[in-house]
Amino acid sequence: MSKKKQHSVYSGIGGQAVLEGIMMKNKNEYSVAVRLPNGGISVERFEDKGVISLNSVWRKVPLVRGVINFIESLSLGMKSLTYYSSFFEEEERRTNQDVALEKKHGSKAESVVTGITIFVSLILAIALFMVAPYFLSNWVGKYIENTTVILILEGVIRLTIFILYVVLISLMKDIKRVYMYHGSEHKCINCIENGLPLTVENVKKSSRFHRRCGTSFLLLVMIVSIILFFFIRVESPMLRIGLRILLIPVIAGFSYELLRLAGRYDNVFVKIISAPGLLMQHITTKEPEEDMIEVAIAAIEEVFNWKKFENKHFNQKVVKKKAKNAAGEMVDTDEETVQVDVKELNEKLSDDEDYRVLGNHIEKKEEP
Repeated sequence: MSKKKQHSVYSGIGGQAVLEGIMMKNKNEYSVAVRLPNGGISVERFEDKGVISLNSVWRKVPLVRGVINFIESLSLGMKSLTYYSSFFEEEERRTNQDVALEKKHGSKAESVVTGITIFVSLILAIALFMVAPYFLSNWVGKYIENTTVILILEGVIRLTIFILYVVLISLMKDIKRVYMYHGSEHKCINCIENGLPLTVENVKKSSRFHRRCGTSFLLLVMIVSIILFFFIRVESPMLRIGLRILLIPVIAGFSYELLRLAGRYDNVFVKIISAPGLLMQHITTKEPEEDMIEVAIAAIEEVFNWKKFENKHFNQKVVKKKAKNAAGEMVDTDEETVQVDVKELNEKLSDDEDYRVLGNHIEKKEEP
């Protein structure tokens, strides 16, 4: 498997869209930026301790690291939502349950609520996307004696339920805005990984589709489960249901490894496994408004030095634009531009027959 040409560079950052905001994660830190009702932006940085030690050997074990990453993503998503809701809570709205939880668990009350919410969410997801398709396909299977057809039908039902779920929630007003923030998150990451200064204008020009997306991961989980359960056949109905539940960590781990490949390589296999997720992102990402992009930029800059990253990987530095003042002297302005080492870049592009450096820019060579 060969590495792709470095037209883009993997940054290692990732994020999630939340209500009126963005969560961005880089290594052991994450930030949450939200747009406040008064129009301002609140951004805060947090330490990400993870479900296990960040130096644990388990984080390097294939399949296992995928399960860990999935659980942590759910946890960070809940914490980000809690951060957002904190700006809209009023003391008098606290319920008796809130008071009881604080008395019993003290400062850990929020963690307890997050854990319970994640657990309930997982149970509902398993029931809807794993167990329900099994029962529906078997109900229809009463009129079909071919096991292979029933298994294919189960897979079709599972995918249909998932796609319908994504489409239906996209009709909700709040979710529409979440999908727009999701687009701003992708566009910011693409902007950085393609070596452009992180400005609103550059982000607007960047793609809202990204291979390392949670949507792609969930769709891969659906597809991998369909393939796996097609080949694992047992007679006992209880065992079939049990396997569909017990194998979820394996499915999630394998799907994560596929997503990881998609973020680092570019070949025919990667394009095939990435295609369904990129298509689904036409639903789960929308073109953001400028104020949404500003929130995403604020979240990134809180945990990631994009200028240092681009200087290292793209032979360029972000500098102030210069202009003449009233006295005719060249002075720095408030606008930023990119200073490229043309000589060094030309040397690196010398093996590429499709591009050449002319002056201070790169252009595609014309056909002879």
